[in-house]
Amino acid sequence: MKNKFYDNADSFAMSFDEEWENIVCDDLRLKIDKVFEILSDHPFFISNPENARKMAEFRIFSLKKLK
Repeated sequence: MKNKFYDNADSFAMSFDEEWENIVCDDLRLKIDKVFEILSDHPFFISNPENARKMAEFRIFSLKKLK
């Protein structure tokens, strides 16, 4: 799925998870911002930046999925 981006939350979540694993940063909020910089051209991030942030924060802080 690399390099195939769709304007939906699933596509963004998969891209987010992949980029999250590549960044070394102890500050989780700063790490989210760094991932967003990388994914700034993702269609879902462009059309729904607020929902993209909510999805990322939910995955990190509520699910504790990506540590």
